[in-house]
Amino acid sequence: MQNLDWIVLTGTLLLIVVYGTYQSRGSKNVKDYLKGGNTSKWWTIGLSVMATQASAITFLSTPGQAFNDGMGFVQFYFGLPIAMVVICMVFIPLYHRLKVYTAYEFLENRFDLKTRTLTAILFLIQRGLAAGITIFAPAIILSAVLGWNLLLLNVIIGVLVIIYTVSGGTKAVNVTQKHQMVVIFTGMIIAFCLIIDKLPEGITFTKALDIAGASGKMEVLDFSFNLNNRYTVWSGLIGGTFLMLSYFGTDQSQVQRYLSGKSLREMQIGMMFNGLLKVPMQFFILLVGVMVFVFYQFNQAPVNFNPTATDVVLNSKYADDYMAIQTQQREVFEMKKATINEYMNTNGKVSADLIADYNIQSDKLRTDARELIEKAGDSRNLKVESNDKDYVFIHFILNNLPRGLIGLLLAVILSAAMSSTSSELNALASTTAMDLYKRNSTEKSDSEMVKASRLFTLAWGIIAIGVACVANLAENLIQLVNIIGSIFYGNVLGIFLLAFFFKFVKGNAVFTAALITQVIVIGLFLLNEYEIINLPFLWLNFVGCVIVIAIASIIQSMSPKNGYIKA
Repeated sequence: MQNLDWIVLTGTLLLIVVYGTYQSRGSKNVKDYLKGGNTSKWWTIGLSVMATQASAITFLSTPGQAFNDGMGFVQFYFGLPIAMVVICMVFIPLYHRLKVYTAYEFLENRFDLKTRTLTAILFLIQRGLAAGITIFAPAIILSAVLGWNLLLLNVIIGVLVIIYTVSGGTKAVNVTQKHQMVVIFTGMIIAFCLIIDKLPEGITFTKALDIAGASGKMEVLDFSFNLNNRYTVWSGLIGGTFLMLSYFGTDQSQVQRYLSGKSLREMQIGMMFNGLLKVPMQFFILLVGVMVFVFYQFNQAPVNFNPTATDVVLNSKYADDYMAIQTQQREVFEMKKATINEYMNTNGKVSADLIADYNIQSDKLRTDARELIEKAGDSRNLKVESNDKDYVFIHFILNNLPRGLIGLLLAVILSAAMSSTSSELNALASTTAMDLYKRNSTEKSDSEMVKASRLFTLAWGIIAIGVACVANLAENLIQLVNIIGSIFYGNVLGIFLLAFFFKFVKGNAVFTAALITQVIVIGLFLLNEYEIINLPFLWLNFVGCVIVIAIASIIQSMSPKNGYIKA
């Protein structure tokens, strides 16, 4: 990185922190601190909701996901528009009418205190873990690529977020996220244009799509019912809808974004704005990853994009084997490049199957390289991340973008980490303050609650930094976050659906069913991980929701007084 990159990076991040702290100063009561004084317009709500979901993981992992597997991941979001309609019709009017601070307040009115407390605790567990990962994701990748100290990066990202989130609460989060999204959109559009510009002369965007298609990267829709395919139209529409309903309808990190709305109409329009824009945004980010793939069809790519992993294996007894793989990869690259040029010059007369064969060979070499990296790490008792999906985009940025724009793209990644983390800390603090602290203690004044909320924000920020410092990479970071959510979201959504639509079910039945369901869902996830059953994580949202509704209904129907028990 050059001095100009450092100026752009630090200037952008500090401006966001200072602006958010300044604009949200003076929050003196709970309504101002936790609901932003109910002043947010629909565009602020929509952008804030998008920024909360679009963490740094989105901008690091999603392009890498597309680089390896193509555009199919976009199917994961197909349930989002459906979920937005349901939330606008059912969830938001109810929350607005009850004037709740958290989604879980409603559950006490409908069921009882213990159900509210249990659901809040389930949220705190999964979102507390996710907050640490949203800090850890960019930190570990930037530390590996740039040589920055990992623990220091975790602390810096966490502290920057804590400063304005503790200071200004929900309003600070909303204000900063609006500007963070501008930085993010600007940076990604510039990156996309530069990728197209860096393709060889004569390779237009249309031809780039042809190359991606010949390589199997443009297969967007999969209508199969094969559970071995993690992302299909059906998993997106069914599992995705349930996941999005739970995330946007019951997860306080999202609910708090639209509870700050100026009116019911502003809240609903903001959520529909998110529903209309989110899928195209994810499609675009995946397309960026596909264009990076096309770029590396004409420019030599490393056999593994993680520089730390490469250093480990090249300084081990497996160095010769690894260099042999690098040599083979260069040979395959040159043959594939010649075939692609011939394919383009003859308008597709050369079979695309030949390109696909070369891609298979290249993928096999990359797999062999990962196995060597793992062996090298084991031989030296080192934890080495051999899967390099999350390093693809950052590698392209650092090695191919001009000075200044590198700093901007790094600011995009860190801004995304800050925006998502600030929402999570804000939501964790409000849930702890309103659902646990206030509800289970003596009456507190407004000033006491604001002070407590600030302390809880600080405490959760420290916990998130701690989780980040001890976390380990999964196969793909964006999948890790969704897996954590899927383990809990189905159960929580089922509790809310019972509250909305199953009026005969009471608190004791729901509480018992929720405990049983959570154990079952965790068990199903572990059985799938050990390949005893085949149940992709996305389906856990649907399964968990159905199980808790079924168990609660059965328990209630077996209770005295014709299905009614005293809650």
